[in-house]
Amino acid sequence: MSITPQTLHWEENGEAKSALWRSEAGVAPAKRVILADDQTKADEAWRLACEGMALLWCGDFQNARQLLQAMARRIDKKPAKKKHAASMTEAFHQHRMAQAQRARTLGMLLVPLNADYSVPLRRAPEVCEACSEAYGPPNVDTPTSVVSLRELQGLIGAHEWRKKGVPIPALGDNIHPHYGVFSPVRGEYIDLVAAAPLPAALQKNSLAFDIGTGTGVLAALLAKRGIAHVVATDQDPRALACAGDNIGRLGLGQQVAVIAADLFPEGTAPLIVCNPPWVPAKPSSPIENAVYDPDSRMLRGFLAGLKEHLSPGGEGWLILSDFAEHLGLRTRAELLTLFEKGGLRLIQRHDIRPRHAKAADITDPLHLARVAEQTSLWRLAAA
Repeated sequence: MSITPQTLHWEENGEAKSALWRSEAGVAPAKRVILADDQTKADEAWRLACEGMALLWCGDFQNARQLLQAMARRIDKKPAKKKHAASMTEAFHQHRMAQAQRARTLGMLLVPLNADYSVPLRRAPEVCEACSEAYGPPNVDTPTSVVSLRELQGLIGAHEWRKKGVPIPALGDNIHPHYGVFSPVRGEYIDLVAAAPLPAALQKNSLAFDIGTGTGVLAALLAKRGIAHVVATDQDPRALACAGDNIGRLGLGQQVAVIAADLFPEGTAPLIVCNPPWVPAKPSSPIENAVYDPDSRMLRGFLAGLKEHLSPGGEGWLILSDFAEHLGLRTRAELLTLFEKGGLRLIQRHDIRPRHAKAADITDPLHLARVAEQTSLWRLAAA
C-alpha cells in the first residue's frame, strides 16, 4: 500500500520553505518548526521539543548529535510523575506510553537531506547507502527532504548491522538483517528449533514451511538440518528481500524458496514452523510488527489454519514466549483454547530461559515479567 508523501513547512529569513517529510515510523510532520544551530542550548531545545516545536538543524552535524544526546539525558533524568503501577499490565502500558513520548520528543530534532541523500551540514557522515536501503535508490528529481536525526541514526545503525551481520551459532554463520526487518538477536528461540527432534513424517516427504520468515533465519536453519525443501513465507516486501538475500548468501537457494503469502503457502507439509510476534498489542511503528500482534492476529491465524496444512503425521512448531502471560495480556488458558479450537493436540513442549541483558536489569519497569519469562517450542499435531 503506497503512502501519500507529506511535506514539512517552515519559514526561513521571512520566506516560506517546504521539503519532503520522511518518517519510516509514520509520524506526521510537525506543524511548528524553527531553525536551530550550534548556538542552540540543550535546555532550550528540550523545552521546545517537549512543547511540540520541531528544530530544523542548520549547524554542524556532530553538534546536532551531541545535542540529541543531551536532550535524551534530560528526558531520562526527568522525575517520573506517574503513579505506581497496580499491576504488570498497567506497568506495561505506562512503559509504552513513556517510550512513545520519549521517541516523539527526541524526534523533534530534524536534519535535511539532498536528493542524493547527502546531508548538507558540516562534518556530516556519508549516509547515501544507509538511506538507499531504507528509502530506495536516490532520484535526482526528488526534492530536498527532511528526516529526524534519531531516525537517520537508526538507518545508519541498521546499515552497519546489515554489513557485519548477526552471528548465529546454530547456523555457523551470520544473518544480515535489512532495515525494518527484526534482527534475530534473541538466539534462544533459534536454539530451540536447532535442538527439537524432527518429525518422522519428513522421511517420506522432506518439506517444511516457515511462516512469517522475517530474516529467513529459521528457514535457513531447517535447511541446514537436512530438510530438502523449505518454503519460507512473509507478506512484508522488506522481509522477503531480506530473507532472499540471506538464503542466497548462505548458498541455500536450491533448498529454500521465499514467497509472498499471508501465513500459509498452498499445499501441506510434514513440518510447519511459526515464530509469531509475542505480545498482543498495537505496534507504534512498522519495525514493531515483529514484536506486537494486535489481538494475536498472526498467532490465531496460524493455529486456526495449521491442521489443514499438515501432512499426515506432521507437526506444527509454534515458537512463543510467555512474556505476554506475565504482563497479563494473554493467559495460558486462552492459548490452550486456541489449540483446541484449531483441532490440535500437544505432543511436547521444549522451554528455554532468555539470555538477553534486560532479563537481568532490575531497573527495568517490566523486570518482574522478564525474569519470569520463558520461550517455548510447542510441538503440535492434528487431534
